[in-house]
Amino acid sequence: MKTKLVKSTTSYLLFACALACLVAVIAMGTSGTAAAAADSQVCSEHTLRGLYLSSWDGYANIGGNLVPKTVMEGKRFNGDGTWFNEFGTVNIGGTTILNTGGFGGTYTVAADCTGTLSVPNGPTLNLYVGPGGQKYWFTQTTGGLGTGTATREP
Repeated sequence: MKTKLVKSTTSYLLFACALACLVAVIAMGTSGTAAAAADSQVCSEHTLRGLYLSSWDGYANIGGNLVPKTVMEGKRFNGDGTWFNEFGTVNIGGTTILNTGGFGGTYTVAADCTGTLSVPNGPTLNLYVGPGGQKYWFTQTTGGLGTGTATREP
């Protein structure tokens, strides 16, 4: 009787261990698949489309002097390499400029989700586009210094 109880208990424990290992392997495989999907994201200009709200700060280059600036704006990306600034507020060195909308520019997005954004007669930005184009991060590369993020609105 004692041998039968030991065998039965051992069988249950082995089954429980096998089940736990199977669940762990499936969980790791699922997260690995999700990570692989995120790593294999392919982007293009079409990835950025819709209205994005951004905020950023840095320094504007005014006559060779770096002056503090903050920017909040709404850019509409058309999914074809063009964008339009719908609205914005900029503060440069303590001077606030309201309603900076009404102009547009161009952008590029490569397959690896990096890109550029150009403002006519203004700065150029380097971009990184996040999964599904829900958000992008940027840094100013000409006309001063600055970094920020933008999030697509529903």
